[in-house]
Amino acid sequence: MTPPKRRSGGRVTPKGTQAGARPSGGTASHAAAANSRYTPPVPRSMKVSPPWVPVVMFALLGLGIVVILLNYIAILLPGATSNWYLVVGLVAILGGIIAATQYH
Repeated sequence: MTPPKRRSGGRVTPKGTQAGARPSGGTASHAAAANSRYTPPVPRSMKVSPPWVPVVMFALLGLGIVVILLNYIAILLPGATSNWYLVVGLVAILGGIIAATQYH
């Protein structure tokens, strides 16, 4: 069995242009600008978080855990056990997790 023939022909240049013709309106600086999409990485000195970020993170995580535990133990919280204390505790823990994502 013989191998299939290669297809010849077909468009090689973009539609609307001719072979050997330069694209109109393009300059060398335009071509350089199109290739300059590289963004250098941020230096490590710029990635330093303020010192209050870990303090807020641990404070919110600890506050959330304490509020949830005190709700289940049913002491030191005004009123009886309530789902609102659970919501406040979970929101505080979520705030601590969000603060943790900002720490570098």
